[in-house]
Amino acid sequence: MRNTTHGDHLVQLTRYWMFNCFLVREDDGLTLVDTGLGGSAPAILDAARALGAPIRRILITHAHVDHVGSLDALHAQLPDAEVGISARDARFLAGDRSLDPDEPAIPLAGGYQTCTTTPTRLLAAGERIGSLEVVASPGHTPGHLAFLDTRDGTLIAGDAFSAFGGVLTGGAFRLWFPFQAMATWHKRLSLQSAEALAALKPSRLAVGHGRVVDNPVPAMQRAIAEARRRLGSRDHAAQKAY
Repeated sequence: MRNTTHGDHLVQLTRYWMFNCFLVREDDGLTLVDTGLGGSAPAILDAARALGAPIRRILITHAHVDHVGSLDALHAQLPDAEVGISARDARFLAGDRSLDPDEPAIPLAGGYQTCTTTPTRLLAAGERIGSLEVVASPGHTPGHLAFLDTRDGTLIAGDAFSAFGGVLTGGAFRLWFPFQAMATWHKRLSLQSAEALAALKPSRLAVGHGRVVDNPVPAMQRAIAEARRRLGSRDHAAQKAY
């Protein structure tokens, strides 16, 4: 696992060149955002030891397997660490794959893993966990979250964006990295969330897949414009078919 420091607070942990999770330095230790694929726990714990601080909290952006794959293994090693996820995606952790009556009847996409770990905190937009503010960003999954570091404006956006070969919204398809788009549940809702995240004007964008981007707002806005064009073209084609 490759470890890269960005600014004063963020450490990016990358496995197999494409799967990221993040350690965030806090006064009382570390917050881990996402847990990576299964088998990532030893390297994550080694990274925390190298930083000389304990992992106090584990926050999950969403319940896809590449973000919760090592949750149970980490919880076994860190039983006192707080575990936080949205109430909506917490149901996926427990094995409930049903949609709510008020949610679009679009089949779920991406891989979900049932976990034995029970979250200790169900997160809602606007809450603060240490220095991180919870930001609702549904679309990739129904309960997807992002986290904004209020100290320096770093946005940990999960799969609301990606950054392979340029910044893309979560639902935008590119041949060299199609998986995130294929795993996005609701592309239009994902686009709306991307617009809301760009409006926060983050100083740094950290994503589940790809590099960390400094001064990302212009790139986020270009990605949003591209996603709007693609969705508009798809809608136009659908209208012509009827």
